[in-house]
Amino acid sequence: MAREPQPGRQPVAPTPDQERPMEYSTILYETDGGKARITLNRPDKLNAISWQMQQELRDSLWAADRDPQVHVVILRGAGRAFSSGYDITPPPGELTHAASAHSMERDIWYLEQAQQMRMALWDMHKPVIGQVHGYCLAGGTDLVFLCDIVLAAEDARIGFPPVRAMGSPVGHMWTYLGGPQWAKRMLLTGDVISGKEAERAGFVLKAVPPEELEAEVETLADKMALIDVDLLAANKRIVNMAMELMGARTMQRMAAERDAIGRQSPVVHEFYRRAKEQGLKAAVEWRDGKFKEEGSGSREEGAGADGRPR
Repeated sequence: MAREPQPGRQPVAPTPDQERPMEYSTILYETDGGKARITLNRPDKLNAISWQMQQELRDSLWAADRDPQVHVVILRGAGRAFSSGYDITPPPGELTHAASAHSMERDIWYLEQAQQMRMALWDMHKPVIGQVHGYCLAGGTDLVFLCDIVLAAEDARIGFPPVRAMGSPVGHMWTYLGGPQWAKRMLLTGDVISGKEAERAGFVLKAVPPEELEAEVETLADKMALIDVDLLAANKRIVNMAMELMGARTMQRMAAERDAIGRQSPVVHEFYRRAKEQGLKAAVEWRDGKFKEEGSGSREEGAGADGRPR
């Protein structure tokens, strides 16, 4: 479990010119013993991923990559969840984030801008360990599946319920991690599975009892911190290059385009109509109610299917 969030803006690693530290308001950043810990820090929203959070996450990842003292990064969430998904609550002055708010081409542009920020997890030279507890839904999976290794609590809740009425994942590592059968099971149903089931499917490397998760992650990170950063980078990148030869990078852009196409569906417009008129919670209950699956319904407040500006 990640440490409790701290209020206020958090000083972090130096900027490229090393003159002054940057400050973040949606994440926590700390370093020690060759490790950087990045904590998603919107616990009141179950760490729903805003546009600002994605920007700050990107910047903090590259800060860790620049820091010669950092060998490995741990990505985790504050409070009860890793992340409930993208924040789709309307910003001030707007009533809805309906898919029809932009042309499809403009929608793709926004999705790709957000995707480029998340791809820092993939492109940075140093390894990133994803530490998953509680909910890891929708956009939470877009983030953590780009990590190099994912460890989860056995009772974590992992899935992409928005495929039921909101679109398609804007990042696609599902097939690479779990294979086509598990990818289709998750994306054709919107099912939410436990951390233990995710281990069996291959979406996470290992699931452990919740009280052991932090120690398990720290032990793995400590091992990596003993290895020269150049060798860590060489071995991370050769594995990623092998996956890129299997189309992994191109697939991410294709996923964004497929989401934009999928969101032209009438059911997506109906979801956003309900969200506008009845509220997001009611729309999510309408989406998930007939499935009657614990963990994928009304408690997923603030979780959305896409990564456009919030």
